[in-house]
Amino acid sequence: MKASLPVVVAVAASLGAAIAPLHAQSLRPALDFATADAIRDHCLAAADRAGYTVAVAVFDAGGDLVSFGKDRTSPAAGAVAQWKGRSAAIYGYSTAQTATWNIPAAPMISTAQGGVPIFTTDGQDLGGVGVSGAPSAFDEACGTAAVQAAGLRVTRP
Repeated sequence: MKASLPVVVAVAASLGAAIAPLHAQSLRPALDFATADAIRDHCLAAADRAGYTVAVAVFDAGGDLVSFGKDRTSPAAGAVAQWKGRSAAIYGYSTAQTATWNIPAAPMISTAQGGVPIFTTDGQDLGGVGVSGAPSAFDEACGTAAVQAAGLRVTRP
């Protein structure tokens, strides 16, 4: 038996009314290129003023590279900056902290100081920044100051 068009429309309308509307996907903040570049540039300038040459790598919350720069430093420093920054982004902790976890074989984890996570002012993950080429304490301080200069945080509130 064929259903008539008015019956099909009535059934479809009643099913639509019986199904609760879906909520839209909630959006989370994301690290944009301009902010990532500002963090990179702030750190490179601070290192230059302090007499250091460093590499700076800024990652989004998914661990993808968003911005990178190095100033007359070695390719190894660039690779280490990326290692530190990706670790901070993925784990949401500074690499000084992850170094104390005693799990050096965990995927993408850095055990060298100089990577810090990036959070919004209300504590949402944005990513991480890694700095390498200077003493480790300076690397971490440089990344921290650059994140804070962008109006963001390196710790959850």
